[in-house]
Order: sequence, then structure tokens, then C-alpha cells
Amino acid sequence: MAVLTDRPAPVARRGDRGTRARVNRVLGYAVLIFFGLVFLYPFVIQLGNSLKTEPDAAANPLSPFPDPLTLAGFERIFSGTNFPLWLGNSLLVTVLVTLGRVFFDSLAGYALARLRFRGRAGLFAAVIAVMAVPGVVLLIPKFLVLKQIGLYDSYAGLIVPLLADAAGVFIMKQFFESIPVSVEEAARIDGAGVFRTFWSVVLPMARPALITLTILSFQGSWNEFPHSLVSVQDPDLFTLPRGLADLVSGSLGKGTQYPLKLGAALLATIPVAVLFVIFQRYFVRGANEGADKG
Repeated sequence: MAVLTDRPAPVARRGDRGTRARVNRVLGYAVLIFFGLVFLYPFVIQLGNSLKTEPDAAANPLSPFPDPLTLAGFERIFSGTNFPLWLGNSLLVTVLVTLGRVFFDSLAGYALARLRFRGRAGLFAAVIAVMAVPGVVLLIPKFLVLKQIGLYDSYAGLIVPLLADAAGVFIMKQFFESIPVSVEEAARIDGAGVFRTFWSVVLPMARPALITLTILSFQGSWNEFPHSLVSVQDPDLFTLPRGLADLVSGSLGKGTQYPLKLGAALLATIPVAVLFVIFQRYFVRGANEGADKG
């Protein structure tokens, strides 16, 4: 006995699945857009308030639209504060710390990844352990050490303790382990020593990891506040985070001074944002390198 089947039904089911997939995609994009706007709104408020007059910012702090629009807050930043001095100090400290971290973290990462010596596993375990220690725990010991060795209240005190960090060593070690050993063996056959192999052969191949480390080091040292709090007291050595904290504490007098404070914070945010946007694809690639080794 022949059984009759309804052939259009599978077509209808396929159409239902396609419609459901499109609806889910639209809902997913809607959720992403919503959270993106939630994330961006504070920055919009920051920009809007920096372009307001002080009475307007005090009366409508959550409105992103200045009425009237004015640049008086930015003019006061450069004429009534030490912002240019803080900016120069931050640039000096950030550039030197970033260069130091890229160099020293790369050396340490290569040593842990390739050199065989007694205590290597214990040393790497210590690096991992340091990553687990909250930075605030080390503030008082850091202050005492800087005082004892005579680096307190100096540029050296701002720079030297930050020249290497455990996270950078870990990132570089993981990347170097993903590079084939045969590349280094070929260099050694040609007569290259350990440092020459590292500098001329391996390091150029680690560009994604180096860019990742550069971005993280730049961002970390540019935004570093706790270290500057315990390493310097002289206002001439203040970096941007320390100077902005001084503004927020009311060093310029009474009043909210939202345009000045938020304008200074906005200017301090721009360098890191620009750096990240330019090197974003390298950052993502470098952060994922060596995942199969990790």
C-alpha cells in the first residue's frame, strides 16, 4: 500500500530555520549594539562635559550636549595647571619603561623558553607566582626599598622598578616556544652565538608578540598611578595620573570644575586609544600566539 508524503513540508521547515537564524542574528547584533552604546556613553559624557561651561556641566552633568559649546576648559588646562609638565613626564617615563620592558622581558622569556639551566622550572614558577600577587601588596615594600637605595623622589625611582614585569616575561616565553627550534639550529650551524641567534633570528620573528607587549607596557606605564604615589612627592615629577588625581582632589579651589577635570582626563586617554587602534590586529594575533603551547 503506497504511503503518501507531503513533500513541501521539508521546504517549509528549511524556511523556518532560515527565518529563525536571521532573527537570532538580528537579536545578537541588537544586544551587541546596546552594550556597545552602554560602554561608549561615559566617553561621550566625558567629551560633552569637557566642552561645556562650568555652570552648564554642574547643572546637567549627564547630558552629552554642551549649551553653549566652549573650549574654555581646555584653555584652562594648558594655562592654569601643570598639565604640559605632567604630559612631558609621562612621555619620558612611558617611552623608557616600554623600551626597557620589551628588551628585558624578551631576554627573560627567551632564556626560559630555550636555555636549559638548573632551577629554570622553579624560576618560571616564581614568575607565575608574582603575577598572582596584587600590586597593592607591594606598595609599602617598594617605598621602603626606594628610600633605602636613594631613588625616592627621582626619575630613576619612577622608571627603574617598572623596567620588567612578570606578565611580559610570560607572554614572550609562550611565543618563543611556538617558534621551531630548527630555525635556531640553522643559525648556530652558521656560527651564531646565543645572543646573536636571539637578536638577529628569533626576535624579528616575534613581531606580533613584541607589538602586544609594547601596547600592554605603554598602557600600563602611561596609566600607572600607585607606583608614582609611593615613588615621588615632588610636584615637578608628577606624571599625568598623579597630576589628574591632584586636580580631582581639589587643588585648584572650590567648585566641581567638570570641564577642566574631564577635559584633562580625555587628553590623557587619547595616546593609548590611538596606539591600540593602530596596532589592534597585531595585538589580537600576538595575544593568541602559542595557545597550543600554553
